[in-house]
Amino acid sequence: MQQVFIDNSPVDGVITITGQDAHHLIRVVRLKNGEKIRVSCSDGSNYICQVNGPSGDDLIVDVIEEVPSTELNNRIYLFQAIPKGDRIETIIEKCVELGVYEIIPVQMKNCIVKLDEKKKKNKLARYQAIAESAAKQSKRSIIPSIHEIMDFKQAYEYACDLDVILLPYECKNGMKDTFDVLASLKRGQSIGVFIGPEGGFDSSEIELVKDRAKLISLGGRSLDRKSVV
Repeated sequence: MQQVFIDNSPVDGVITITGQDAHHLIRVVRLKNGEKIRVSCSDGSNYICQVNGPSGDDLIVDVIEEVPSTELNNRIYLFQAIPKGDRIETIIEKCVELGVYEIIPVQMKNCIVKLDEKKKKNKLARYQAIAESAAKQSKRSIIPSIHEIMDFKQAYEYACDLDVILLPYECKNGMKDTFDVLASLKRGQSIGVFIGPEGGFDSSEIELVKDRAKLISLGGRSLDRKSVV
């Protein structure tokens, strides 16, 4: 079943799909009258609809039923260190499919890749397109936002507005704190998760966040980062 995201809401049980989405569904997918699609509106509502046919360049669909949101109970913000190559694209794709609310690429001190301002802007447009495609594939109710690339200090200041900040740290021993933190999380909380680069977090970064973030362990084994993503 195709998925689309629109800004408008149903009017008398009818939704009009416009622009590139309409073109794709009419000309590329070639939806036929009577076929069903899933439509998510900007007001948070979601509908199963039946194709009623094209109207010029637009596609008209009839609402069959409203369906529940597919979003998580907690808003998860992923602060992801920029890895080598195109691995960030896979991370964005899979994390959107898993339900992350927003992804913030972070230029950390030990990142191998260093992006200039022009490359940052070009990357951001591609990252957002990947997020939209993954949101459609996984039937999300929203398209997660890919934030502009930040440095670590900017990312930390942004995260301070969230309810909880988690930082998996390779120097943190034992899983008790991890279990305790996970057990303490409450429904509806906003949660920021910082994931470090290939070279790990710099000591100055840990020093900056240690009074606000909860440092946790993911276990005693180190995975080959090439195989993680």
